[in-house]
Amino acid sequence: EVGDVVLAIGNPFGVGQSVSMGIISALGRGGFGITAYEDFIQTDAALNLGNSGGALVDAEGRLIGINQSIVSGSGANAGVGFAIPVNQARTVLERLAKDGKIARGYLGVKPQELNRGLARQFAVPDQNGALVADVFPDTPAEKAGIKQGDVIVEVNGKEINDDRHLRLTVSQLAPGTKVTVKALRRGAEKTFAVTLGEFPEDGLSKESVGPDDHGELEADALDGVEVSDLDHRTRQQLQIPHTVQGALVLKVDPDSNAAEAELREGDVITEINRQPVRDADEAMRLIRKAKDNEILLRVWSNAKGGGGSRYLTVETGKKK
Repeated sequence: EVGDVVLAIGNPFGVGQSVSMGIISALGRGGFGITAYEDFIQTDAALNLGNSGGALVDAEGRLIGINQSIVSGSGANAGVGFAIPVNQARTVLERLAKDGKIARGYLGVKPQELNRGLARQFAVPDQNGALVADVFPDTPAEKAGIKQGDVIVEVNGKEINDDRHLRLTVSQLAPGTKVTVKALRRGAEKTFAVTLGEFPEDGLSKESVGPDDHGELEADALDGVEVSDLDHRTRQQLQIPHTVQGALVLKVDPDSNAAEAELREGDVITEINRQPVRDADEAMRLIRKAKDNEILLRVWSNAKGGGGSRYLTVETGKKK
């Protein structure tokens, strides 16, 4: 628990085996991009270069984690160190011993974190859960009936706090495991029986370029955003699949509401207020029809080396 006394064992700076003492500062840390699956124990016990792979033990000598990384501008200890929980390391060890490789469970969705606006749009009473931004074809999720816009709140009775938690929970289950997934669909609870697949190791790259013909969305909701139709050349340059239909974002004013909501150049707007978008003209028409204080966008993006969809909420009215 947070506040428990811990000891970190390692070989800092190559001086020889050493032990340092501190406390657990936090649990469940992640989102740093250090590894694909992050659920770190944070400690202020001195960790330095050479501590990685060493043991983090409690005051009774029980192994609770494997020292992994630090946050530091200088490379030396600054009181913010991270360790992989021992149960997570044990799962990896057991699969290596049994199968000779790490086979992770695969659901087949692209989850995203809920913010206050998205929680309101998808009728979630709080901001707990993982919003399904996309369901990939011919995957366990699609076969089980999970749809984009569902909010996954439980897996096998274990509460799901956010998108990172969902990825971690599913990855720790073996392929072929039968799980019960509980989700909210527009506020109504649904339960799905899913047999997990094996996580595929692939991805897509990204380039930044756009076509010449475009128009500006004049409605207040997307003021400062320019969009264009998708053509064959653009799809090739941006690696946009032919299954993705919508309006390509060419320009986003950095001082606009859309920029604050993290709409970016190169994104493709595929839905506006749950209505499909086929081209730039339809995007403009749907924006002009929007009457609420915010609009819900579904956007396809090739950012961070992998294509997929996500939801955004954008406030209407010009930003002051």
